[in-house]
Amino acid sequence: MFHVFHNFFRHQDKNLVDRWVVHINEKRDDSGKHSNNNVSTTKYTWYSFFPKGLFEQFRRVANIYFAFHVAITLTPVSPVNRYSAILPFVFVIGVAMTKEAIEDVRRGKADKDVNNRLVQVLEKNEEFEPRRWKDVKVGNIVKVNRDEFFPADLLFISSSDSDGICYVETMNLDGETNLKLRKCLDETRNFTSSSMFQEFNAIVECELPNPSIYTFVGNLLWQNMVLNLSPMQVLLRGSKLKNTSFVYGAVLFTGHETKIMMNSTDPPSKRSRMENRLDKLVIFQLFLLIILSLVSSCAFSILLSKDYKNQTYLRPDDAHGKNSIESAQFNKDNSFVAGVLQFFTSFVLYGYFVPISLYVSMEIVKVMQAFFINMDVRMYYEETDKPSSARTSNLNEELGEVSTILSDKTGTLTRNEMEFFKCSIAGVSYGTGVTEVQKAVPERAGKKLSSKEEEIFCSTLQKGFNLRDHRLENLRWQEDQRRYMIQRFLEILALCHTVVVEGEPNGGDIKYVGESPDEAAFVLAAKQLGVFFYRRSVTSLFIRFYQLNGGHDDGIYELLNTIDFSSTRKRMSVIVRDPSGQILLLCKGADNVIFERLCPEVEDWRDTTLKHMKEYGEAGLRTLALAYSILDEESYLEWQNRWINAKQSIMNSDKQNQILEVLAEEIEKNLILVGATAIEDKLQAGVPQTIHNLANAGIKIWVLTGDKMETAINIGYACNILQHNMSKHIIRLEDNSTLNAETLGGKSLNEVFASFVSEQIKAGQGALDAAIVHKEENSHAIIIDGMSLGLVFLDNDLKQMFLTLALQCDSVICCRVSPKQKALVTELVRHDGHKICLAIGDGANDVGMIQKANIGVGISGVEGQQASMAADFSIAQFRFLEQLLLVHGGWCYNRISFMVKYFFYKNFVFGFSIFFCNALTMFSGQSAFQDWFLSLYNVLFTALPVGVVAVLDQDVKSINRLRFPALYMQGQRNQCFTAWKVTLWLVNGIIQALLCVSVVFLGYSKYTDRENGQMVDIYTVGTTMFTSIVLIVNLQMAITIQYWTWIHHVAIWGECFIWFMFLLLSGELPHGKMIELHKLFISVLAPTCSFYIIVIMGTVIALLPSFAAMSVFRNFFPEDYQIIQEIERNDQRHVSACTKKTSSELGLELTQPGINGSAASLGFKYAHSSGIFDSRHAIESEVESSREFDSKDLTDTRQLYGSHKSRSTPIENIHRRHDDSLSIASFRMIKTRSSSLCRRIFFSR
Repeated sequence: MFHVFHNFFRHQDKNLVDRWVVHINEKRDDSGKHSNNNVSTTKYTWYSFFPKGLFEQFRRVANIYFAFHVAITLTPVSPVNRYSAILPFVFVIGVAMTKEAIEDVRRGKADKDVNNRLVQVLEKNEEFEPRRWKDVKVGNIVKVNRDEFFPADLLFISSSDSDGICYVETMNLDGETNLKLRKCLDETRNFTSSSMFQEFNAIVECELPNPSIYTFVGNLLWQNMVLNLSPMQVLLRGSKLKNTSFVYGAVLFTGHETKIMMNSTDPPSKRSRMENRLDKLVIFQLFLLIILSLVSSCAFSILLSKDYKNQTYLRPDDAHGKNSIESAQFNKDNSFVAGVLQFFTSFVLYGYFVPISLYVSMEIVKVMQAFFINMDVRMYYEETDKPSSARTSNLNEELGEVSTILSDKTGTLTRNEMEFFKCSIAGVSYGTGVTEVQKAVPERAGKKLSSKEEEIFCSTLQKGFNLRDHRLENLRWQEDQRRYMIQRFLEILALCHTVVVEGEPNGGDIKYVGESPDEAAFVLAAKQLGVFFYRRSVTSLFIRFYQLNGGHDDGIYELLNTIDFSSTRKRMSVIVRDPSGQILLLCKGADNVIFERLCPEVEDWRDTTLKHMKEYGEAGLRTLALAYSILDEESYLEWQNRWINAKQSIMNSDKQNQILEVLAEEIEKNLILVGATAIEDKLQAGVPQTIHNLANAGIKIWVLTGDKMETAINIGYACNILQHNMSKHIIRLEDNSTLNAETLGGKSLNEVFASFVSEQIKAGQGALDAAIVHKEENSHAIIIDGMSLGLVFLDNDLKQMFLTLALQCDSVICCRVSPKQKALVTELVRHDGHKICLAIGDGANDVGMIQKANIGVGISGVEGQQASMAADFSIAQFRFLEQLLLVHGGWCYNRISFMVKYFFYKNFVFGFSIFFCNALTMFSGQSAFQDWFLSLYNVLFTALPVGVVAVLDQDVKSINRLRFPALYMQGQRNQCFTAWKVTLWLVNGIIQALLCVSVVFLGYSKYTDRENGQMVDIYTVGTTMFTSIVLIVNLQMAITIQYWTWIHHVAIWGECFIWFMFLLLSGELPHGKMIELHKLFISVLAPTCSFYIIVIMGTVIALLPSFAAMSVFRNFFPEDYQIIQEIERNDQRHVSACTKKTSSELGLELTQPGINGSAASLGFKYAHSSGIFDSRHAIESEVESSREFDSKDLTDTRQLYGSHKSRSTPIENIHRRHDDSLSIASFRMIKTRSSSLCRRIFFSR
């Protein structure tokens, strides 16, 4: 009978799509229809590891080349031992694959631990017995206890709570830490023991498995009833049961069909620009290798055919070899074929141009850099015990090249700790006090708050509530003539929410847990003002009304419907039946959404409320409008039937949402305005200072917020995104929202709106162009609303116009934007603007823009961990972004840039040494070096120093990177990895190789000190030359770096020691092993003076040009960081004394030099463009003159070293323990140092 009913129901609706059918508690095997509950997040399996892992490795161009290189060594044309090429290649690939394997084993172990967790499952004996998660099947009934995770997606049947409710923590799903309420069906909530499930044989028909964690469409078919299921009856895998003893549930989806697993997609692959540059450099190396091989093969072919009589040792007349290739290699009668074969020989011999260990070394170095980022105590937030976290190490150097930051506001720039500050009720504004934004206004004018205002500003009545108004305090509002509207206002605050109550109503430790902080603040405000929400059940909300006489009345409101908030709707409504039986719709939402749904026939205080909301917005407060309507019983019941039918229809969730949205629009109309709320979300500590320093570093700040324009503008002023001297270009449609037929002129509404936006953008561009022509120094900012932004993305021309204007501005604020628009703006800046952008946010609505940006940074704040989990880097406070970018970003960019340049430099030294030696041997392919020298050069003899420097090097100290934020611009402009600097390093490598080879060959050709007048053999020459090369490349590192620790000394001098130990030990191997090196060092090289003389001469002569060039550039063309290094070398005690003395004499607050957007890369640029050498005598006389500082001296200093144009706010050092601002003494020291440099250089001439 039941199955007949079931089949009838399946076919009654023609619009139904494919369904998911679950038979609950039936003894049947559906394992073939559904996925098992075993999950795997590993990348590889035991049989796919090698093929898939090798495929991953050979996606790199360099590894493909090395494989080809190894393949040639297996042929007779190879000039080197095959094993000396194969083993390093296998080692490098093996290290990379081992790293992959270790990471995958860890994932597999975590999967195993999860799959082997135990859960209570109802067995055939009608008792709950433990079973491993991986053995749970669809249709099983399980029991989950408190603080346990749900093993699969479950249908919530019942719980230990008599009302059939439970609380779950969904942090693993959506990153939110607040508890969510779930309630079962009234028909099943009485199933509280295993014996009661004997007769519970039901069928669930629902939507197919999908990744949407916020929607569920389905029905429960039981006892001839069709019961509608919603997300409230679903307990998702990954969630944890909280504050409830136990729940019973039926398994709906298992394994990879659960919603959490369907959402477990790999994050978007992000690759740094440095890796792209590296690929281009490798390709260049390959082309160079081919050219050198062609030159060698052609030269060999010509010399073999024309000068073979002088090369009898090559046996060009011998055409009989072990095979045809060997016989053809030196065949004078077929020099063309010999030349072709020589090409492959040279290709193998010169293959050491391309550093085989570079990629592996970079991966190891980046992991170590990420470790130091994680361990930085300056980015540790003690209040929440959260350190910084580098979730990926691939983008370390990208942190030093950021040009644009796109930031969320709430929870990112602000604390996301809402305080109910003001409100407007029935046209009357309530609340006094000063917000952070209002406090910033007089500060910008150089004024301060009065002592009373300062006292009020620094105090809070209660966390979450800071409304100060005697008219509402102590229930005085009950004597007000507007008490009915005030009570309705408080009713909406106390009822229109999804807040969960924790604690006893009569206890003092009651706590409100809401899905957002502002919801909890609303309920708390209602409680403080006399309307106490103290309990929630499945169908009811319990309110206590306190009376002026000390008594109270309890009211029970029947909860009929909840129409949830969404970023599209921008409002939330509940439908309740009050104690008198009246049906009320209570609604709260954005002002523009609520006001367009107000009843036009009711005369109310909307104009006054709008005025108040604008004032609140200008004070930096977040506002919401509150309204209600009284519903007719008959109309509501008719609407309710359609609502239930839409809920029960099993269809695509998007289609169902569209139907529900239409129904919501139908009932949320003819509202009566009650008032508005104003909540303050204070700025995080250090935000203004951080933004000021980031702007001085040349980084442009974009803020993407859902707030109103007035609120966003004033928050922009408070946190230094906007300045009083900025030219602001406002693009908005709100003022043009009402149009008549004449205005339209036959055009569509979108076309007219687009023309409005276009005109405003053109006006802004014209003003900016005029400012450039007139050389005005004011900076510019754009403020644009969401409606205008939506039109911008619909028109490509409009989009390009907006982007062109925005990229020329210092700051951009986008108001009223949706999460999708945030992602679109980020993608626009990244792809169309060709800028490295960083997106930072703290909530689930920021995940889109975080993943679209080059670098995503998540704030691990109040809204949970979803942004942090989706981000590349995670920090606890916005102010830590300064340390992350200016210090770690700058260091990592410099380190990786130096590492890549140095790797290619040392390979050029080695590779061109081989090339020049080969040229001296008629390009015959004869190597002067023993095969293992070739293989171990990159892996053993030169690897450690560059790795240490790439992990630990500091061009300047962290304190000076924060003191001089403009140093960061060298990364934005890629000044450390320009084509010019890379070329200098490569040319230096060629010169050093030529000098080294020349000194060694000339040295041994002039004299010998061997016994019996014997000349040296080729391996003696090669070993001597290789010794010089090892010393050259390691000493080149020593003379280049400025930052030394004991680790640097161990690495650099240790590599030289390792080489000599290798030479010594290899010579002691049995005669058959490394025969060329047997007793070579002890018997041949060590006893002779020529070895030491040639090695020392070769090393010194090769390094001399590099040392001379570095000296000239450092003294005549110093870079910014080199000037700071000069400052750091001064006696710090002397600097402190001078600073203290100068400050006390002046009585001034000394601030660091600023920069403007077009200035050179440091505020006091030290270069010829400033005329420093032309005016050195004037500088010296100025320094030697009076030590007293006056305004003229300051003006001259700023003119010389750069002036601060766009950011004039003094440094306030909110979050630092000491003042790092550059003092006047420091300015004098810079000038004195530059003068002394000039004197030393010119007097030395």
